[in-house]
Amino acid sequence: MVTVVGGGLAGCETAYQIAKEGIKVKLYEMKPKKFSPAHSNSNLAEIVCSNSFKSNLHTNACGLLKEELRLLDSLLIKCADETSVPAGQALAVDREKFSELVTKRIKEMPNIEIINEEITEIPKDGEIIVIATGPLTTEKLSKKIIEITGKEGLHFYDAAAPMIEKDTIDMNIGFFGDRYGKGEACYINLPMNKEEYEIFWKELVNAEVVELHEFEKREIFEGCMPVEVMAKRGIDTLRFGPLKPVGFIDPRTNERPYAIVQLRQDNKEASIYNIVGFQTNLKFGEQKRVFSMIPGLKNAEFIKYGVMHRNTFINSPELLDETYNLKSNKKIYFAGQITGVEGYVESIASGLVVGLDIVNTLKNRPKIVFPETTMIGALSKYISTPNEKFQPMNANFGIIPQIDEKIKDKKLKYEKLADRALEDIKKTI
Repeated sequence: MVTVVGGGLAGCETAYQIAKEGIKVKLYEMKPKKFSPAHSNSNLAEIVCSNSFKSNLHTNACGLLKEELRLLDSLLIKCADETSVPAGQALAVDREKFSELVTKRIKEMPNIEIINEEITEIPKDGEIIVIATGPLTTEKLSKKIIEITGKEGLHFYDAAAPMIEKDTIDMNIGFFGDRYGKGEACYINLPMNKEEYEIFWKELVNAEVVELHEFEKREIFEGCMPVEVMAKRGIDTLRFGPLKPVGFIDPRTNERPYAIVQLRQDNKEASIYNIVGFQTNLKFGEQKRVFSMIPGLKNAEFIKYGVMHRNTFINSPELLDETYNLKSNKKIYFAGQITGVEGYVESIASGLVVGLDIVNTLKNRPKIVFPETTMIGALSKYISTPNEKFQPMNANFGIIPQIDEKIKDKKLKYEKLADRALEDIKKTI
């Protein structure tokens, strides 16, 4: 018997992968007895923010991830395909029909028992338990998670700056260096003149922001101010804050810039950089439009947009292995956004990995660790690799090892990475 806590996307995928192998599953879902602030209907796998599962093109990172999941018999992707609505090259679903279909399919599984109760305790031994309670995990269960992970093991608010693929930064403008030439020159610096800065500032202060839920407004900005809020305090506020130019010389002019944007290395491979001090509440489309105005970022590929929202997630690099299994207790797994994967499809992928690993463990089969050349494997690797600045991550080609061949055409490069990933997935089936 396996216990799965949480009937969202990850929890349902986990339960399905285990039950179809003849193993009994208790699936706990607190709805309809209790709802989180963001949920409203009683079905399983309720999706709330958008009806889009992003692109279906396998040259898109999320499109590749979906194709990998199709090859691995993902129930949730199958249900999404069956309830899709016209959306061009994207996979969008009828939200109500999607949740209804997932609920129907789960209820039809003879090895799954759905229990509508809130779980407030985590067994320390005995049967295997999967915690897939999502970014709005209840306070009682959060306290129990802290007990098994330690005080630094759980985060409640996600305040992250945008992340950019390093190869898409224009290094004819950007240059490596630390302030006053100190340190190891680990920052990429993007200088701005007065005209560039003032145009950027004007667009930033007038850009559209995401409307937060009431439950998110209470604590989220304590000690972490959005860049657009800081900018609204005055035209020069950013120049005396995160865009302070002192200690730098623009190699193109041999003069101190009017302002400077710094990007910090975000992963060991130095393929991803984040924009320092740019945690933001701007809408994603506005981030792309406004931040691309920064010199050197005109053609930047945004791997992840900045976010500031309520998001419960654990310090996975310290706590989990590549199968989302708790290192300190092999009976406990985590799945979904609570692990630091971000997005619908990414949550489904984590649930699938957990389900497969539990089946292999109970049936004494060899453990499967998906290669990091696949999107599933790259996400698993990302959340389990030591990272002092760990932040939730969605599928992107920046976390996959690059091919040796230098390809300037971005679409062709992604196509080759995707083809390699699909071949490697097929080898694991």
